[in-house]
Amino acid sequence: MKPIGARITAWYACAASATLMLLFVAGYWLLEHQLLEGLDRLNKAEFIHIEGRLRPDYPNLTSAIVETRIREAADVASTLFYIDIHQPHTPSIFRSANLRDRTMPHVHRQETPSFNARDTNIGEVRAAEFQMGKYEVIVATPMQPVRDAMLTYVKVGAVLMVAVVLISLLTGWLLSRMLLAPVRAIRNTASRIGCDNLGARIPVGDVKDDIADLARLLNQMFDRLETSFGQIRRFTSDASHELKTPLSVVRLHAERMLTDETMDEKHREGLQDQLEEIERLNRIIEDLLFLSRADAHAVALDLQMQEPAEVLAAFLPDAQALAEHHGMQFVMHQERIGLVAFDAKWIRQVLLNLLLNAIHASPPHGVICVRSVRNDKLWHLSIEDDGKGLTEEQCAHIFERFVRYPTPGRAVHRGSGLGLAICHSVVDLHEGRIYARPAGPGKGLCVSIELPLPGTARH
Repeated sequence: MKPIGARITAWYACAASATLMLLFVAGYWLLEHQLLEGLDRLNKAEFIHIEGRLRPDYPNLTSAIVETRIREAADVASTLFYIDIHQPHTPSIFRSANLRDRTMPHVHRQETPSFNARDTNIGEVRAAEFQMGKYEVIVATPMQPVRDAMLTYVKVGAVLMVAVVLISLLTGWLLSRMLLAPVRAIRNTASRIGCDNLGARIPVGDVKDDIADLARLLNQMFDRLETSFGQIRRFTSDASHELKTPLSVVRLHAERMLTDETMDEKHREGLQDQLEEIERLNRIIEDLLFLSRADAHAVALDLQMQEPAEVLAAFLPDAQALAEHHGMQFVMHQERIGLVAFDAKWIRQVLLNLLLNAIHASPPHGVICVRSVRNDKLWHLSIEDDGKGLTEEQCAHIFERFVRYPTPGRAVHRGSGLGLAICHSVVDLHEGRIYARPAGPGKGLCVSIELPLPGTARH
C-alpha cells in the first residue's frame, strides 16, 4: 500500500477505535452508575421494610424488641443484605446473622447516605446509612455482582475493540482505494504521457470536486505541452529542411571554386575546411530530422524475425577493420539467441555508433569487446571499451542530445553529440532498453542494449 493510502487507513482506524473507546468508557461509567443506583434502591427498600416493622415506638426499642420484630425478616434477607442497628458511639442492638460478630463500617455523609465499604471477611459492599429516631441503621449489599458485571462488560468491550480495529482497517483500506482512485488515474495517465505519447488525457467525469478540478487543470497543462512539443517538432523539421537547400548551394559553390587551378594553396585549404564543416552540418541536420521523426513515431521499421548471431557475424569484419584502422583490437563473444524481431539496418547503425564512441574513448592499442547473450527472456547486447569511463551521474545523461564528455589526454572528438540520442531512439522504437554503466574498476564504459524476445512484454 502506498504511504497516503496507509495513512488514510490508519487515520480511519484510529478515529473509529478512539470513538468506540470513548463510547465504552462512557458506557462503563453509566452502567456502573446505574448498577450502584439499583443497589442503593434495594438498600433503601430494605430500610423501609425494617422501619415498618419497628414503628411507632422508636424511643422504647430494646435489643429484645428488635430481635422479636425483625429477626425473622432479617434472616430471610440475609442472603442479600447486611443489617446493623445501633445508636451513635454505642454497641449495636441488632446485627443480621450473616454479620456474626463483625461491625459494619459507617461514615456520616451529608450529601448522600450511600458509600462503598470493604471488610476483609465480607468483602466489598455498597452500604447506606439511615436515621431512625435515635438509631442509625446501616443496610449493605455485596458489590461482587456489580464487579462481575463490569468485568464482563470490559471483556466484551475488549473483544469488540479488536473486532472494530480489524473491521476499521479493512474499511479504511477500501475507502482509501475508492478515494484515491482518481489520484491513481492521474498518476497512470501522467506516467503514460511522454514526448512520444502526448495525446493521453486524464478521464474526468461530471463530478465537481477538488480532484476533478485538478484533473481538468492537468489536462489543460497537457494540452499546452502537446501544442508546444508539436511546435518544436515542426520547427525542427522545417528548419532542417530549409537549411539543407542553402547548405547544398554553398557546397556547390565551394566545390566549383576548388576546380579553379589558379587558386593558391591557402585558399584551397580554407575551402576544404569549409566543405568539411558543411558535411558536418548536413550530418547534424540529418540526425535532427531522424530524431524528429522518431519522436513522432514516423520512422518505419522493417521488423523481421531473425537470429542476432547472423547479423553480428556480418558486422564483425567491418568492426574489426574499423578498429584496426585506429590501432585497436575488436573482439566479439556471442551465443545463439534464437529468433528476435528487429530491423537489421538500424541495429547495425546503433552498433556502428557505439563502436565509434568506444574507439574515440579508448586509448591506443585498446580492446573493444562486444557480448551477445540471452538473459532473462531478453537479447542482451553490450559493448565495452578500455577508456577512462564515466561516473554514474554522467551515465544517466549520456543519451541526451548534444551531450559530449571529453576523453582525458585525447583531442576533443568533433561529433555532433547526437549519436547516442539516435541509438536511444532506435532501441526505443524496437521497444527495448539501452543504458550505460561503468564497466568496473580499472575498466571503461559498458553500454548495454536489451531487446525483448518474442512473446515477452517490454522490459
